[in-house]
Order: sequence, then structure tokens, then C-alpha cells
Amino acid sequence: MLPSTAMAFHVFLIAALLLLPLPAAFSKAVRTQSLLANPLSPDPITQEQQLSLAAPRTNASTLHFRLAHREHFALNATASDLLAHLLARDAARAAALLAAPNNATRPRRRGGFAAPLLSGLPQGSGEYFAQVGVGTPATTALMVLDTGSDVVWLQCAPCRHCYAQSGRVFDPRRSRSYAAVDCVAPICRRLDSAGCDRRRNSCLYQVAYGDGSVTAGDFASETLTFARGARVQRVAIGCGHDNEGLFIAASGLLGLGRGRLSFPSQIARSFGRSFSYCLVDRTSSVRPSSTRSSTVTFGAGAVAAAAGASFTPMGRNPRMATFYYVHLLGFSVGGARVKGVSQSDLRLNPTTGRGGVILDSGTSVTRLARPVYEAVRDAFRAAAVGLRVSPGGFSLFDTCYNLSGRRVVKVPTVSMHLAGGASVALPPENYLIPVDTSGTFCFAMAGTDGGVSIIGNIQQQGFRVVFDGDAQRVGFVPKSC
Repeated sequence: MLPSTAMAFHVFLIAALLLLPLPAAFSKAVRTQSLLANPLSPDPITQEQQLSLAAPRTNASTLHFRLAHREHFALNATASDLLAHLLARDAARAAALLAAPNNATRPRRRGGFAAPLLSGLPQGSGEYFAQVGVGTPATTALMVLDTGSDVVWLQCAPCRHCYAQSGRVFDPRRSRSYAAVDCVAPICRRLDSAGCDRRRNSCLYQVAYGDGSVTAGDFASETLTFARGARVQRVAIGCGHDNEGLFIAASGLLGLGRGRLSFPSQIARSFGRSFSYCLVDRTSSVRPSSTRSSTVTFGAGAVAAAAGASFTPMGRNPRMATFYYVHLLGFSVGGARVKGVSQSDLRLNPTTGRGGVILDSGTSVTRLARPVYEAVRDAFRAAAVGLRVSPGGFSLFDTCYNLSGRRVVKVPTVSMHLAGGASVALPPENYLIPVDTSGTFCFAMAGTDGGVSIIGNIQQQGFRVVFDGDAQRVGFVPKSC
């Protein structure tokens, strides 16, 4: 039995603890970081910006050039308009990606264009452009960089059906390096949907995307020119005379997937299979004061820039060869591991091709299997007790906060944990983003009920993401733009 003085102290201590709020008494302190709470600007963007080529570099083993977000080329639109358009495009792309596993086991039909076929996997367009010269002499083209597709293509004159693009449409009749691919060429047979113009003995291509977008025309080889005169010859491209869909402003698409027709695969003999990019946030392109720029690097320099990277093994889906899979193990919020995240909700099933987690440059908002998303979201809500909730959500976001009148806000930290010991601590602007001009910020992730989970480009912002195809790994270098 305790002495009377000890008993009294013991009773006092228990009473004191009972008077404390439960989190303070029994929980660890929530780790936070500072978010600069700048709402969306109400001012319209009225002048098209030019993509500078001053900074890109090249040498015998490396290609390096700048990227610009799609919004860089928007005219007469406000930041709120651009966000609404981005979320609409993103929803179409994500829906196509999430439906892809359902189509993985369908037999492919070849020969002709009787039924539109998917180019490996259905998806929508990407979100970041690179300025590339096409042909000899070179015509400047703004190409969407897309890790979720393989075929390189651009709009070509004469246009039977073309959408509005920024700059002049490429005319293959004016290029000395343009060469049609004949129908029996091995590279023609690599297309998921190939046709043949018998009169010209010319290979025809078609890519039909899951959001309804389509491009079709002649399959050819051409020279691509990058910054400081770096030239890559005999790149297989689609020269599209019939194009429609969500490719507004872009001249075409530079496929960075893992298939045999992707740009990294085509240049592998000269530059290896590695590339990296660093994406600045979407508002940097339209802020005149911004000194940061998005870049992409192919070749030896892509891995050389990865000093201090946190690497994770690169996974592969035998039924969908295009995508870059990673093994996501879980999340931490506020410094504590999120409970309720089941590996079965994130694991790839190689037999069916369903599940798993892909890293995608063309999807903006990260989508997680719904039980995983709900666990992460609930952990964030519980940790963000000091933030004023904005009821009703916004678009696909169900967790929003009213930060009006506040310049700097402390928000819970969020980290992703991947196989191989890789941990990616997200900057606050990568998961809490402004959605209007009045100071509403939303948790920039969403849940999905089927297909794959997707790590989108909002969560990738500010990292140099290294796709080391030679070593079959993916790396993340923070603060590397």
C-alpha cells in the first residue's frame, strides 16, 4: 500500500491527466510544416507566354530541355477557369486509366481501322509540354510529355480534321528528313492498330484514347531537334491528318511509356533507357516573377542528377507494358503512420492485371483505392484540427479548408512510403491546393473504386523524378527544379 503522501500525489496526477485533452495527454505531437496560403488569382491571363530555350543543355550522352505546363499557353482565362478545365480533363484521363485493367485481357484485332483499338492502354492527354523541332528544316512543335502512352505523334498537313494548336501545323512535304514507313516494315507491326495504304505502300496508324480522343494518319520516321541543336534521327512518329479530343494547344504527344515505340525505347541505343523530369507547380508558368522552370533530361545526365535520390524498385504489369508501377506501402500524416492501409488494396495482381500503383505525368490528382484514400483523408482531418473546415467540398475534393485572411498556415506533414526503404515527404503545396480566389484550399487526392491507383503530377511537383530504366528503379530528389 502507498504511503499517504504518495497516494495523494498519485491521485493528483491522475486527476491532472484526466483534465487534459486526450490528444495532449496520450498522443505524440502532430508534425506540421508551413503552407504559404496564396489563393487563386482573379486576374485573367491575356497574353500567351513563350517557352524559352535559353537554359536547356545537351552533350553527346544527354538531352536536356525545358517544359511548360498547359496553362502556360492559356489565353483570356482566369486561374479558376484553368483549374475547372484541369479537373475536367483529369477526370476523363483518370477514368480511362482506371478502366484499363478491365480491357487488359481482351484480344487485340489487327489489320485496318474497322474498330478503333487502344494503343496499349486507354488514357487522356498529359499536362506538360516540351518544345521540340520536327523535320529538316525544323518546325517548332509543343509536345505533351506523357508517361502513360508510347506512340510519338503530331498533327500534320494536310489536315482533314485537326484541333486548334499553338503554332504552325507540321507539313511533311517541306521536310527533307521525312520518310514514310512501308507496310511490311517490322516497326509498322509494332503498332497496336496498323493499317496499310496499298496504293502508296505506306503504313497507317491510329491511336484511340479512353476519353474519346483519337489521332490517325501516316506512320513515318523523322528527325527531332532539341535545344542547342541536338538532333535525334529516324524517330518513328505518327503524322496525324485526323485528330480530335482533349489535346488543345499541343502539337502532338511525346510518349514516354515503356513500350517498344516510346521515345525512351527508340533512343535507348544512343542514350540508354533512363530519363528524368522535374515539374514545377502549375502556377509558376504564368507568374512573371517565377525563376523556376520544369525540365526533362534523357540519357546519362538523367541519373547523374539523382544524387541523394530516394529510390524504389520499378514494377511491371505483364498485361499492360506501358505503365511505370511502384510498390506503395503506406502513408504518414503528422509524423505518424496511417493505420488502416491494407497492402491488398495497393498490390498489383499480375494474373488479372488489376490493382497496383502507377506513376503518371499526365494525371494531375492522385487517385487511391477508396479504403486507402479514406484512411489517409481521415488521418489528415484528425491532424488538421487547427484549420477551419470549408463544408461541401469542391469538385472531386471532399476535404477543404477556409484559409482566407491567413498568410502562413501550419498544416500536418504528409509522406508516402515505398518499397526499398524510399520515403517521399511531400511539400505542403503538393497536397493542399487553392481552388478559388477567396482562400479555399482542398486536400488534393481522391478515392477510386476500381482499377489502378495513380500518383499524379501535383504530388510529383518540385521533385526530380528519375525513371532509371537501365537499373529498373524510380527515384525522387526533393527540391530539384
